[in-house]
Amino acid sequence: MTDTADVTGAPDVTGAADAAGVAEVAEAAGVAEAAGVAEAAEAAGTAAVARSAGASEATLSEALTLTETLTATGTLSPAEPLPLTEPLPSTEPLPVTEPLPVTEPPPVTQPPPLTEPPPVTEPVPAPAPTPGALPPIRHWPALDLPGVDFDPVLTDLMEEGPVTRIELPNGRGWAWLVTRMEDVRLVTNDPRFSRESVMERQVTRLAPHFIPSRGAVGFLDPPDQTRLRRSVAPALTARGVERVRWSSRRMLDELVDELLAAGPPADLTSAVLSPFPIAVICELMGVPVADRHAMHTWTQLILSSSHGADVSERAKEEMGAYFTELIDARAESATEDVASLLGAAVGRREISLAEAVGLAVLLQIGGEAVTHNSGQMFYILLTRPELADQLRARPEIRPQAIDELLRYIPHRNAVGLSRIAREDVEIKGVRIRAGDAVYVSYLAANRDPDVFPEPEKIDFSRIPNPHVAFGFGPHYCPGGQLARMEAQLLVDALLDRLPGLRLAVPPGQVTFRKGALIRGPEALPVTW
Repeated sequence: MTDTADVTGAPDVTGAADAAGVAEVAEAAGVAEAAGVAEAAEAAGTAAVARSAGASEATLSEALTLTETLTATGTLSPAEPLPLTEPLPSTEPLPVTEPLPVTEPPPVTQPPPLTEPPPVTEPVPAPAPTPGALPPIRHWPALDLPGVDFDPVLTDLMEEGPVTRIELPNGRGWAWLVTRMEDVRLVTNDPRFSRESVMERQVTRLAPHFIPSRGAVGFLDPPDQTRLRRSVAPALTARGVERVRWSSRRMLDELVDELLAAGPPADLTSAVLSPFPIAVICELMGVPVADRHAMHTWTQLILSSSHGADVSERAKEEMGAYFTELIDARAESATEDVASLLGAAVGRREISLAEAVGLAVLLQIGGEAVTHNSGQMFYILLTRPELADQLRARPEIRPQAIDELLRYIPHRNAVGLSRIAREDVEIKGVRIRAGDAVYVSYLAANRDPDVFPEPEKIDFSRIPNPHVAFGFGPHYCPGGQLARMEAQLLVDALLDRLPGLRLAVPPGQVTFRKGALIRGPEALPVTW
């Protein structure tokens, strides 16, 4: 039995401008410095030309004077005059060119010293999220999944962190999702998180029709929730479950007898896995055999999302009307079935009739979940025959093996009912504000590697096995003991009486429920 109450219910530009201003000033200073150097070079060049011209003129004058003196004293005889030649053509003076600007030589840099290559190190982990930053909102479509595949979106959310934000297909806004075992137990068992407050608002959710009944136990907080559960506790304790064990085994044997008589092949779901849990929960509730088919039909209409809100609401009203009459009729009964216990509690004015009816509807619907859980359980055993062989060879490990299968099986789509934070609460460094919606994932908690080594492995020797397949805290599924008993009876009967039991089709041809909150095969074709 699982939690099924959800169906009853502008960038900074200042720095850039500063940088641009500095660049402009530097550019202007560079231009001015270059211009000054050019002017100085030009002045120096002009002075050099002038000095060169003056020196040449003085030297020529001195030479002419010396020649005349030597000729007059006879030291130098006169020579034949040189023939007159054409004077050299005058040439234009070379144009004065601007001197090249003087540039500073590039600075001499020392080569970097040779260094050893850095040692190979492990990859640096991603930085932790900024304190106070909200994680992104992940849309969770909660699509139909084949077989017992684990939801890949949930896997991604688990890897993202222990506290994330999700948006489901229906409802409004977003909600927090908690996935680690430690945090799941905190949220489900802490009075700072309220189920009752969900009644006052619309939150993002999986169920398309949110039709909770005010006063229903799934939407109450302690102490009112405790008061209601106390009224039916005798039927759901270990002693109460033992009371129906013999009758449950008898009903199961009859179903297996019929299966064997009809011969293979057969649909294990319609032949055994569906009628057996219905018979057991109806026996516990006190519903007569003649009315059990109607109970099954109403439950299917309430649990399925494919029929529309009107159909689901009408089925719920009809089931409620039925239990109103049955509880009232059992007010004076001294038996220990649920209807009689509720009738007596109403008679003592411990609970109201409306509260009693809401609790009866919830228990009846929850009992049907065993059909789908056991369907997944046998799908695993039939597709992994080595596991079934272990249970045949060692019957003594069957109880702990069933707990391991309950831990491993993804019994539902997405999540169940949310809770509302009554005050600010910090979980794993994330602040959840008062008024925020919070979901927990029991499926994720059952795969927490800090609690379950190799969580993806089915290990029948796993002890201890503190799974939360039936929930945790005040809203722990009251039918957990009953569901375990039914699973044990089914494993005993089908493995022992049908030693050759196997799938009659390839695993990929087994069809699973679509548009349903609780996962499981529609049919399980078998032979033996």
